[in-house]
Amino acid sequence: MEEKQGLTEPLVIVNEDECKGCGLCIDICPKDVLFEQPHLNRMGYHPAGYTGEGCIGCGHCFYACPEPGAITVLKKGYVEVEEAA
Repeated sequence: MEEKQGLTEPLVIVNEDECKGCGLCIDICPKDVLFEQPHLNRMGYHPAGYTGEGCIGCGHCFYACPEPGAITVLKKGYVEVEEAA
């Protein structure tokens, strides 16, 4: 079995359809790596976006977000586990 390489830096994943565009995650991010997207999601809100680099994995955005499932923070070293069939 081949060993998978983990993430080399933290990663923020924003589920755009769950985001209500409140901006709490953007305001609380200590590294300013989140921003308001220019497009609208399916509910008519401008969702948050991630610049693609600079996240330190603190999770402030995750805890500030009032929408469960809108933001996921993957820590450095995270390896996705495949489920056995």
